[in-house]
Amino acid sequence: MELTPFLFGVYKLVKYGLYPLNWVLLLMTLTTLLLLSPMHHRRLQWARISSVSALILLLTISSPLVARPLLSSLEAWYPVPSLTQGQRFDAIVVLGGGVLEQGTLRPIADLTPLSRNRTTCGVDLYQQGFADKLVLSGGNGYAFKDAPKDAPEMKRWAKRLGVSDHAIVTEEESRTTYENATGTKQLLGSASILLVSSASHLPRAAALFTKQGFQVTPVPCDFVIQNRPEDSWRQLDPFDFLPSDRAIEHTTWAVTEWAGMAIYWLAGKL
Repeated sequence: MELTPFLFGVYKLVKYGLYPLNWVLLLMTLTTLLLLSPMHHRRLQWARISSVSALILLLTISSPLVARPLLSSLEAWYPVPSLTQGQRFDAIVVLGGGVLEQGTLRPIADLTPLSRNRTTCGVDLYQQGFADKLVLSGGNGYAFKDAPKDAPEMKRWAKRLGVSDHAIVTEEESRTTYENATGTKQLLGSASILLVSSASHLPRAAALFTKQGFQVTPVPCDFVIQNRPEDSWRQLDPFDFLPSDRAIEHTTWAVTEWAGMAIYWLAGKL
């Protein structure tokens, strides 16, 4: 089912609600409201519980010792495939990861690091001769405003890297990973593909594309974590025991990906 702008806005709002830092803010807001209300023993008790819960949650999501294995469990899902010269696929499909908009400081629209790294990985596979077609998939990910679409900017970067115009196919209408899959299906049919995306995004993406009938060989790129979960304790640093804003970001990525897989599964998309 195609999402209307309103339903897509609801989808983005639900996704926003999954961010762990928002849970901390919600608990802190609850604590503040309880403390500002007329005080009695039971209300004070709930304020203490809410305050301590917010602190524990913040320490948890900001800990590299939590964030690292959580995100690496996704990144380790698919190993980098051992492709051999002579293997051929119908297409290489690269999923967009956003565009940075033009503004008073940024002179032109540009790819986010996610989109740039994914596109570069796809171009590398194309230049090795694994397929004659490079499909770049991604539209405008905003709910209520016009913005540059991923695919045209990805195409511009692919051409700068040496891919000829006739080898590139763009899918520019998708706003979600599910729409990446259905939109690409309309272009290719049931094809054998190398599916390129960030390592943490591939578990969800590969399942959605497989559900659409593609023969999928996942190609993870743009790894964030160095080691697998079972090896993450081998190179501990004293700073790993301190809270980190980077750890909050990693925890957020992992939580939204796991939640996304659960939601798509419940909706029958996986």
